[in-house]
Amino acid sequence: MNREKFYLSTIATDAVRVARDYGLGLEIAEYCTAWNMDRKFAAVDGVVRKKLEGISGCTLHGPYNELFPCAIDPKARELAAFRYRQALELAAGYGATKVVIHGGYHPRIYFPVWYVEQSILFWKEFLAQAPPVQIVLENVLEEEPGMLLDIVRGVDDPRLGLCLDVGHVNAYSAVPVERWLECWAPYIFHFHIHNNDGSRDAHDPLNQGDIPIRQLLARAQALCPDATFTLELMKTEPSVRWLFG
Repeated sequence: MNREKFYLSTIATDAVRVARDYGLGLEIAEYCTAWNMDRKFAAVDGVVRKKLEGISGCTLHGPYNELFPCAIDPKARELAAFRYRQALELAAGYGATKVVIHGGYHPRIYFPVWYVEQSILFWKEFLAQAPPVQIVLENVLEEEPGMLLDIVRGVDDPRLGLCLDVGHVNAYSAVPVERWLECWAPYIFHFHIHNNDGSRDAHDPLNQGDIPIRQLLARAQALCPDATFTLELMKTEPSVRWLFG
């Protein structure tokens, strides 16, 4: 496997050391919480830049708390757009190649039709004034692959693709992850890789759970040769050693 295409999420305390030891990139997770973009920015920015020293490349995970691109309240949409613009600016400053953003679906709040139609409107408007950084929409609570696929197809912009989070599929969807991969393949720019037993989003090690990670990665690399991968784990070294030897 091409290590240049693999990143470690900084949610793991050992991510920086392991990335340096194995020649992997980092996915910056510090800005998942939006207050790190404002009130704590000076301190967090220093920490992030220190982590990136000696690292070959990076991606950035955008903020997601209370952010819904399909929100009914227009002020809520404005907030989402504001935070996403901040994330893209930070990504450019750190040299990140992609920004991961949650699709924002919640089955107890939005009808699927509303989610798709309004997300298409949001992203078309947002991208009209966005810098040339790739955005990848990540599945979280989506129960089937069609909604996010319809959004990306409807927006029809080369800067907008999909991030297949295989652990989220296993925890929240009855559709097998292999089916999501086959369905999404032409639009996948990035993957989040972690495992679980299907009962919850546990971010377990790659070799502990229901997902056959080695087989899935082989199929993913065959179908999506240009895609990149982030290992989104609470501790990375055992899984990196298992994966790369």
